[in-house]
Amino acid sequence: MPIIKSAKKAMRQTETRTAHNKEIKKDIKNALKTFKADPTPANLSKAQSEYDKAVKKGLLKKNTASRRKANLAKFAKAAKATA
Repeated sequence: MPIIKSAKKAMRQTETRTAHNKEIKKDIKNALKTFKADPTPANLSKAQSEYDKAVKKGLLKKNTASRRKANLAKFAKAAKATA
């Protein structure tokens, strides 16, 4: 346990940020699960939007999100071709 006042505040901030980041990651995972179960354009858009939000919040780097979004589009195209 921290003793110094600033260290206590830093610990509180870390807990809050961790909870917020977990929530964003959970939203991404849920959107991906929904998309992979039913690869429709609406679900693709939702999943890509979640990645954009993560970038905006600083949780993911821009190129990482871009790569993952491209893979989702590739998956959607393949699913459409097989359907």
